[in-house]
Amino acid sequence: MGKGRKSKTGNGGPRKPPPEEPAGGDGWKAARTWVAGIVSAVLVAAVGVVFTTWFSSRGTDAIDRINGTPPITIGHVAVHHEERDIVLREPVTDPKERGILLGSATAEERAALLDRHHAAVTDAMNATVVLVGNRNSLRIVDVKPRVLTRAARSDGALLEATTAGEVDTVELAADLDRPAPRFTTSDDPDVPYFVTKQIDLKRDERVTLSLAIKGRRAYYEFDLLATVLAADRTEQVVINGPGGSPFRLTGRTETFRSVYTEMPGGGWRPMSAATVCLRFPKTGGC
Repeated sequence: MGKGRKSKTGNGGPRKPPPEEPAGGDGWKAARTWVAGIVSAVLVAAVGVVFTTWFSSRGTDAIDRINGTPPITIGHVAVHHEERDIVLREPVTDPKERGILLGSATAEERAALLDRHHAAVTDAMNATVVLVGNRNSLRIVDVKPRVLTRAARSDGALLEATTAGEVDTVELAADLDRPAPRFTTSDDPDVPYFVTKQIDLKRDERVTLSLAIKGRRAYYEFDLLATVLAADRTEQVVINGPGGSPFRLTGRTETFRSVYTEMPGGGWRPMSAATVCLRFPKTGGC
């Protein structure tokens, strides 16, 4: 008979069977898998709770800061021109613009003309500003007028209102003629409002500021500078007038280069020379 083949194990010995699992091995592996699943589920749930708590309290704020979102949004700005005289820096001489001034135009075209000629209400203005919170918690610690331009009072063209009304009752007031104008209240006109009080807002909460601002000694262009504290960080937000232009206010002069009176249907018509001389006797040519 032929010789038997040698084993391919390399040592010539017989092949060894694989080691046997200890008794009950399958049950132990199942238990370990079950325990690991429970631990993983607990950890995931804990991480989820921590993340949800963080995101609800600070996460949205962090994302807003990364995206460059300001702490407050300017929801609405309005300057109330009703029954207020308006003065332009220069007379209106262009025929097309004179037509707009006389009323043959839309409200948007008239507003654009007034902006081009730096129209300003006289002596005092009443403005409304609505601010909306963009953080889960923030505090407006200051709002103050910031004068950008101070020049001689405007005298280009007086657009006289049909009836001159009184300024409405307001919450805050400022005088631009002062060296460092600040907002005060009628109850305590000598103490800046934000020295003793602040305004707290949460996300999507709104506050409406009714502002009375006066200035009689010059022509002023100004904005409002709000200082906001959120998450121990101080940021400043600039509030411009309607359309993004500065607020404008001018003291009233004794003479004007042209004078118009408001028409009931809209627009303004030139005042007669005799009436101008009667109303403003120091005007040249009177």
